[in-house]
Formats: sequence, C-alpha cells, structure tokens
Amino acid sequence: MSSDRTRDLERWVPRLIAVWRRARRRPGGPDDRLTPPELREVAAGVRRLSLGLTRERELAGARYMDDPALLGAYLLFYWPVSYAQAREALGELRRPRSVLDLGSGPGPLAFAALDAGAAEATCADRSKAALALARELATEAEEALAIREWDPQRTAALPDGTYDVVTLGHVLNELFPGAEGIERRAALCERALGQVKPGGSLLMLEPALRDTSRDLLAVRDRLVEHGFSVRAPCLFRGPCPALTKPGDWCHAERLWRMPRLVEDLARAASLHKEALKMSYLAVAPKGDPVPALPLGRLFRIVSEPLEGKGRARYVGCGPEGRGGLALQEKHRSDANAAFFSLRRGDVIRIGETEERGDGQALTERSEVTVIAPAGVAVPKLEQ
Repeated sequence: MSSDRTRDLERWVPRLIAVWRRARRRPGGPDDRLTPPELREVAAGVRRLSLGLTRERELAGARYMDDPALLGAYLLFYWPVSYAQAREALGELRRPRSVLDLGSGPGPLAFAALDAGAAEATCADRSKAALALARELATEAEEALAIREWDPQRTAALPDGTYDVVTLGHVLNELFPGAEGIERRAALCERALGQVKPGGSLLMLEPALRDTSRDLLAVRDRLVEHGFSVRAPCLFRGPCPALTKPGDWCHAERLWRMPRLVEDLARAASLHKEALKMSYLAVAPKGDPVPALPLGRLFRIVSEPLEGKGRARYVGCGPEGRGGLALQEKHRSDANAAFFSLRRGDVIRIGETEERGDGQALTERSEVTVIAPAGVAVPKLEQ
C-alpha cells in the first residue's frame, strides 16, 4: 500500500476501537490498541470467524454479523483488511463520485471509497447491527453515509439509484449455494451493473481461496458471455484460462504495513496477514467500450516468483493467454533486468521471446518494461 493509503487506514483504528467499546459498553482504554483482556476476547472471535469462513465454511451465508462477538471481531480485524483491499482495487479505477456498497457489513468498502475521493456512499446490508456500526463510524469520521437495508436472499430488488461504483466485498461467495449458485450470482451482478453509470464499474472482492476464486472467475465468464467487459485485472478478453485446469486459480497479493491492531490480533489468533491477498474483478456496464490496451505483448504477473535454478520464473496472463515466463540469469541485461524483481499483479510489456513448452522464454535480446505496477491502472492505448 502507498504511504497515503497506510495513513488513511491508521486514522481508522481509534475510530474502530471507540465504536466497538461503545457497542460493547466497555470501559475506556488506550485509543490505539486493545487491553490484554480485550485482545483475548476479540482474538477468540477472530479465530471463530477464520475457521468458519475458510475451513468447513459453516459460517458462509450465516447471519454471523448479528452475533455481537463475531461482529466485534470483524470490525477490529477484518474491517481494516477489507478496507486495505478495497483501496488497492479502487486504485485501478476512475475516481468515483457515488458508491453503493452491497452487503456492506459495517462499511469498510464504503469508507475506503470515501477516502479514495468519493463524495457519496451508501451502505446496504441485511444486518441492522452491522449497519448501526457503519452509522457510528460515519459519525466518528464526520462523514455523510446513507444506510439501506438489503437482503439478497429475500429480494431481487436493489437499493434505488445509479452509481459510479457498486461494490460487493466478500459477498458473492456467501450467496446462493448449490448447483445454480454461479448463475444466480451472475444474475445479481447483472442487476447491479444495471445501476452503474457509464464509465463506472462493478467491483467484486472475494477471498483468495481456490474455490472462492474459481467461483468468481466462473461469474466473470458468465458476464463476459453476456456482453460485459472486464476493466481489471484481466487483460485476456475471452473465457478465463485459469479455469482450464482444476487446480489453477487467480488471486492478487499486495504488500502492506499492518496496523498494530491487526498485527496484535493476528498474533493472538495465530493467523498470518503479512500480505494482502484477495481475488477481485472490476466489470464495466454494458455498452461501455472495451478498454484499449497499450501496444506490445502484455502480461500481468499472476504468480509469486517460482523456483528455478539459475533463472527467474513466473506465470503471466495477457491478451494471448496464460503461460509460463522464464529468464535465465546468464541472459540478464539492462533491457530485461526488471524481470528479476517483478511482483504478483505487475503488468509488463515484453519484446523478443521464444516459445518453450507451455510458455515463453526470454533471452538476452528481450526487453522488459513494467507499464503498471500492481495496484495501478493500466495506461490507455498509446498513440
């Protein structure tokens, strides 16, 4: 995360703690950290949430935000994580003026959008308790925030209005289980896209788990089939090549500086949050032109650096598809040196490669240019 985004998140920590203490009717304590008893209490809720949403997933789709202990754990641990993820994803989009946060919980994506420059934000959720915390946070931050009740399990209708960005943050994976789940999620996305203004986006964030990530890609493919175009992160316009093999999936990873609150809770709950991991997708409303890409052979790096003796290796995905990219150390040059320090999410332009197996081999003649570091919008077509 950039230093500005880090500072913005740090400002939220005292607000989160203050709202949590008032909701739980706790006595005062340090503004920027939990007391040892508070830390133990919240860490127990964080562990329950983590296990219930990642292992057997028995909490997925449950009304866990109506449980005060779990809502408090979400507010103090997962709220900052979701906020940071949203700031990263929003950095690849045009600055929005108006935002609708569907399945908002206590509003991390809505507040991330406001801090990213939005003038208006609406939170919509089925949990009255979560919306009450969002309202409290808005008061703490002196922000205007609209509140709507919305339960996608009970109604197909969305809150009224049109918006520059509609968000679904860690929502789709908890909706509509069963054989028709992908189709129903895609239908929800199409309804949401119907309320996105021209030039705007539907932004979806999901956990970086294999199954949830693959499900998001399956929703992507349904939307692409129905004529929608992807703004980010995909450079490939057709059916997602990551779905070809059952063991493949695609997720993002960003460096960040954890707030002390998150670090303390992660340690107490025996969790690891050193990097921000998520799957995300930004889709344009129907009728918006397909974004024109810069010239040249482009690839987004979609893997961590892969082990390889005497060479650097990654998986890249670009307009021509998904495959391996490799460069031997002995072929390093000034023109290709950037290849040895790439990060997941970087978009690069490569010249002069040779086909090898299921990918491309770079040589001493190859040129490598990073045209968009992870978290930055890909520039428009060069003239």
